Amino acid sequence: MMKAVIVKKPGGPEQLEVVEVPIPKLGEGELLIRVHAAAVNRTDMITREGKMGYAVNPILGVEVAGTVVEINGDSSFSVGDRVMGLVNGGGYAEFVVMPADRAMRIPESFTFEEATAIPEVFLTAYQTLCWIGKLEKQETVFIHAGASGVGTAAIQLAKKLCHANVIVTAGSNRKLDFCRKLGADVVINYKEQSFDEEVLNATNGNGVDLILDFIGANYWEKNLASIKNEGRWVLIGILGGSELEKINLFTLMSKCIQLTGTLLTPRSDEYKALLTKEFVENVTPYFKRKEIMPVIDTTFPLEMVRKAHLYMEENRNIGKIILRVKDN
Repeated sequence: MMKAVIVKKPGGPEQLEVVEVPIPKLGEGELLIRVHAAAVNRTDMITREGKMGYAVNPILGVEVAGTVVEINGDSSFSVGDRVMGLVNGGGYAEFVVMPADRAMRIPESFTFEEATAIPEVFLTAYQTLCWIGKLEKQETVFIHAGASGVGTAAIQLAKKLCHANVIVTAGSNRKLDFCRKLGADVVINYKEQSFDEEVLNATNGNGVDLILDFIGANYWEKNLASIKNEGRWVLIGILGGSELEKINLFTLMSKCIQLTGTLLTPRSDEYKALLTKEFVENVTPYFKRKEIMPVIDTTFPLEMVRKAHLYMEENRNIGKIILRVKDN
């Protein structure tokens, strides 16, 4: 048996409970991981609220770092290897099953907490910037929620991989200062400034090549004003609502904008494996040289998972919120 976090019924953080459940069984091509750390994501909160229709695992958590304790099938990994990666739920637990082709070796100098802050946000940022957003060298990217987990990852990837001009929004000077330290060129306090005006000022009235939008409905008009003709706009969150009463589609057409919606969690195993493989090849060298680093805000023990979720809901974090499952 093992400790794991389940949701008693759809609702708030009070519905999270640590219980004893059986250790999961391995399928072909899978690894059994002894979890040292898991990370909290917005996906987990949406699942907890009962809004994630494709979440079938009763245990929360989509990313972990730990050690391999069992292998089923041929694998390049060995028992005892330190790995990190995405799982199909089940991450808030002492043991979890991970597809072997989705596991990534943890750089030697990284702790388990640092490692578990990588998979979901960095793979999401890489997918959004490179696969969908097709960010090119020296282009300008506009990243909302710059101090979030994905935001802090995207700033670093955009600067290191594409030498991009990076514009970000955040809601406090503390967060904006941190984004600037990560490499953001222009920082905008969305609570005090009209971000579309600031973006146009920063781009000589041209607008940005690419928008990473976590907000959705509330930012629709201002995002339209901020993007240049033939720009790309990737919707990866709906923190500001998912429904619009009126949409003038002609504006999208007249500016020849490419608008794409995406989520990583419901993607196929094959998609995640290919994304992981390319990410490892292109980004691991930066981790090893510590030119790109995961950003951790706070670490909670697994038993304080309710407080961890509440902390994220209050939008207090810069970077990742970690759950410590086992001491290193």
